[in-house]
Amino acid sequence: MIPSVLPTYNRAPLAFVKGEGSWLETADGTRYLDMGAGIAVNALGHAAPELVEALTEQASKLWHVSNLYQIPQQQALADALVEKTFADTVFFTNSGTEAAELAIKMARKYWSSKGEDRTEIITFDGAFHGRSTGAISATPNSEKMVKGFGPLLPGFTQLPWGDHEALKAAVTDKTAAILIEPIQGEGGIRPVPDQCLKGLRDLCDETGALLIFDEVQCGVGRSGRLFAHEWAGITPDIMMVAKGIGGGFPLGAVLATEDAASGMVAGTHGSTYGGNPLGCAVGAKVMEIVSEPAFLDQVNAKAGLLRQKLEGLIAAHPDTFESVRGTGLMLGLKCKRAPTDMVAAAYDQHLLTVPAADNVLRLLPALNISEADLAEAVTRLDAAASQLEKAA
Repeated sequence: MIPSVLPTYNRAPLAFVKGEGSWLETADGTRYLDMGAGIAVNALGHAAPELVEALTEQASKLWHVSNLYQIPQQQALADALVEKTFADTVFFTNSGTEAAELAIKMARKYWSSKGEDRTEIITFDGAFHGRSTGAISATPNSEKMVKGFGPLLPGFTQLPWGDHEALKAAVTDKTAAILIEPIQGEGGIRPVPDQCLKGLRDLCDETGALLIFDEVQCGVGRSGRLFAHEWAGITPDIMMVAKGIGGGFPLGAVLATEDAASGMVAGTHGSTYGGNPLGCAVGAKVMEIVSEPAFLDQVNAKAGLLRQKLEGLIAAHPDTFESVRGTGLMLGLKCKRAPTDMVAAAYDQHLLTVPAADNVLRLLPALNISEADLAEAVTRLDAAASQLEKAA
């Protein structure tokens, strides 16, 4: 008999009833150190007092009115994002997948509004842009996501990751946009080198194609900058954001320049819940905290400490770990075995991590995690690795 919750997840036999900072607690009081943060969602940890206050204050006043009306909280968050980024305008969604759908629509509408037949969007192997039909059509080489869901939407060309010659050959007068994650998350914590991001910007400028960055996982301070593309000193035309921007509350956004968004006039897109007062009140508080230079400096300091400790872990377990990769507090341990083995062993050490492709174990802690908790996480990873090695 099928369970009441559709069985599309391979869930761990764990359930949590309480969270505080970087720790989660089960019903019997067992505490787990969370190095996954809800897959890079809980940017300020669990039950962050500032976010609880923002949410409860707004909840006591107004939850939902719909986008038939002006929403002051939405306006305030949009203004903050425009002030802090390349963007001139923002549309709010409830998730990264919804942000992907709009980014795709916006790029195609841009060219249609100009009377040009440019609909092709270039994506890259290993990418993950969501699980809607449009998003999986953008990443057709992922069999687990696309098998049985055809026919997929046309108009996407997926290229090998890092193949510059293939990219140059693929851009034609039909290319509407190039869509890429500055740091691949699901694909195995693979940062795009700064010079390659600059090259993408140059290529788009030369050909007119729009440059779309998917910063759903790597954005909102995760890389040590407010957004990961800032390290390369360039900007996109359109950017997808979600996960960390809500600090745990479902919230996403598409940021765009005035030119890129020029085709999106009244009636071309909408969302019942997108930009609701609750989500935007929380998002505004997240932005207020995370965008502070001193906060980002702390992210980078902790990232350096964690990387140093992980290098020591690799040296201590050369048969289990191969290398560390990533930027900021979006780090991956390349394993010499299936990362799910390490995830399971870490459960035994009351440590939560996240697997990814290419045999990578993702470490995505809260951005305000303490140095003591980072050290404790590596200690528990060390014990998990020793456990696996003894069992081999």
